[in-house]
Amino acid sequence: MPELTSLALNALALPVRLLFPPVCAGCRRQVSQPGALCGQCWPKLRFLEKPWCAVMGTPFQYEMGEGFLSAEAIANPPPFERARAAVAYTGVARRMVQALKYGDRTDLAPWMARWMLRAGAEFVADADVVVPVPLHWRRFFSRRFNQSAELARTIAALSGKPFEPMAIRRVKVTRQQVGLGLSERQDNVRAAFKVPPEHDISVRGRRVLVVDDVYTTGATVASVTKALKRSGAAAVDVLTFARVLPGDLDRGDPWNE
Repeated sequence: MPELTSLALNALALPVRLLFPPVCAGCRRQVSQPGALCGQCWPKLRFLEKPWCAVMGTPFQYEMGEGFLSAEAIANPPPFERARAAVAYTGVARRMVQALKYGDRTDLAPWMARWMLRAGAEFVADADVVVPVPLHWRRFFSRRFNQSAELARTIAALSGKPFEPMAIRRVKVTRQQVGLGLSERQDNVRAAFKVPPEHDISVRGRRVLVVDDVYTTGATVASVTKALKRSGAAAVDVLTFARVLPGDLDRGDPWNE
């Protein structure tokens, strides 16, 4: 019976795939299945691997010893406990994020989330609840979906962790972060988030995994973390699809958050 169900679903999907063949998330060449990358784009992804900073997840060129911290983590300790990202925010990864965020390519979210699960397996295992970075309701209605929630939903479903998209709310209309410096970003998102009283129980005393699409300066997830901790969250970890590395910021590469 399961075999017949699978055959029926494949038969129903065939006309859709003929009319709308899946294309590469990086360059839009035709590929075998939705969300996949072609052979030319796949090698251009830079997956972030150990050795890395135990707090920030910033990769090191050489093994520095267990628990070694980056200069960033020492000089500006974040309010969250740990941060990790699946890939560096360059080239193909940047195009994937922008396609999801601005091109309505929600079909990419499950693939991106699976790579995030690989990078943040320890975080997911430790988490009590998965919470996406929220959009303000005005931006949500103009965009029609929250890209961070799409990623978080898949992570929660695949891991069996509770998904709480309403646990935190963006209560302040903020400017787009593109083109803002660190201090401007921090000012932009200061006091922008709040845990509604009716959702306090979702985070109080729990280890929260905050999910977002891109980590740039960390201003947004730091503001989210502070709001969660004000409402009693025991600990907060941050997992993103992509990360702007410090060297990319220094070179003035285009980036987004």
